[in-house]
Amino acid sequence: MDAVDAVNAVDPVDAVARFGEAFDRQDVDAIMAAMTPDCVFEDTSPPDGTRHEGADAVRRAWQALFTASPDGVFATEELIPAVDRVVVRWRYSWPGGHVRGVDVFTVRDGLVSEKLAYVKG
Repeated sequence: MDAVDAVNAVDPVDAVARFGEAFDRQDVDAIMAAMTPDCVFEDTSPPDGTRHEGADAVRRAWQALFTASPDGVFATEELIPAVDRVVVRWRYSWPGGHVRGVDVFTVRDGLVSEKLAYVKG
């Protein structure tokens, strides 16, 4: 990467923050704008999660999540940057309960290209 690329590069933490702000608003269009066209999302469904590949499949997954859990709220407990990856420990709460987990984000060209989600329990 030359000096110009380094200056214009988006910090992976900033890319994940932009994704998270859109997610907090449940704004599927903004979430998808924060992701690459070839994005991947692996959800937390047992036993190994379901893999959603490509923007159309990932969009459908977000729409289904927000429809099923409109009052759900994610809170970041810790954020750990690791070059082109960002690990986020989180707590997801809804009326009457919560669960804790970890997301492993991969960022490419300033956009989230992969979000792998893992949950306790």
